[in-house]
Amino acid sequence: MMIRPACFGWNPQTALTNRFQVPPPGCDAQSRARAEFDGLAGALVAAGVEVHALDDRDDPPCPDAVFPNNWVSLHADGTAVIYPMLAPNRRLERRPELLAGLARRGRFRVRRLIDLTHHELDGRCLEGTGSVVFDHVTRLAYACLSPRSDPIVLRELCEEIGYEPVAFEATGPAGMPVYHTNVMLAIGRRFAVVCADAVEAGQRGVLLERLAAMGRRVETIDARQMAAFAGNLLELRARSGESVLAISARGLASFAPAARERLADCVDRVVASPVPTIEDTGGGSVRCMIAEVFLPRAPDGPVTGAA
Repeated sequence: MMIRPACFGWNPQTALTNRFQVPPPGCDAQSRARAEFDGLAGALVAAGVEVHALDDRDDPPCPDAVFPNNWVSLHADGTAVIYPMLAPNRRLERRPELLAGLARRGRFRVRRLIDLTHHELDGRCLEGTGSVVFDHVTRLAYACLSPRSDPIVLRELCEEIGYEPVAFEATGPAGMPVYHTNVMLAIGRRFAVVCADAVEAGQRGVLLERLAAMGRRVETIDARQMAAFAGNLLELRARSGESVLAISARGLASFAPAARERLADCVDRVVASPVPTIEDTGGGSVRCMIAEVFLPRAPDGPVTGAA
């Protein structure tokens, strides 16, 4: 699931905790973001990925609606999780009608809803698969703690869905906590990418050992690469069953040639799409733009040609 932006732009409510945001130079961020969105969605469809691109609304304005993975996750047992978010204007992105439209369009089944948004009353947040990077093979839920990723909410989530929480501390630009786990950590079937130097020294070794479980290749990146969104990537499955690695052009270019080859060897296809306006103004990249859909299908199967 992807959300086509209607009011994309600089969000002052998120800038204090997201040091990946760069003040815009006065360009038409909305039109550029829309073109970047359509480019990524089109590239994924061309690679055989089923994309459900839903439209954002004009009112109320949601400058970060292009990042739906922060408010919802959709699981293979039919569970949909709705998450508490830090910025008040980001909470407006949560729209039940979008999930209903997705279910109709793809003939998906939602059997259970877990609503964690009550934690906002106590100032606790957990921003979806921005805050939590799931290892669905070992059923681990990784989260670097920050104002957007609270350990109490993480524990409740894991109790509800039957995963083990793996919380750690990581610092990024200016020594501040990394705002979202998915800018420094990605986990695929055969690989993991992590900015190990950002992790607190006493926790680093254990984290790397866990990531290497199941024979995964662990690719480490540095702070410069993390700032280029080299860690903000996602492995998807095409209709054919082939694996597709989705990453931004900037993120892929930050890897040395040998590292790019190693990552490419772990998947069937790599899709690298340029999203510089979304990265700079929004402080997120390709992985943030995609909410994976693991939901089961209704008996009559999927709708074809969705994009």
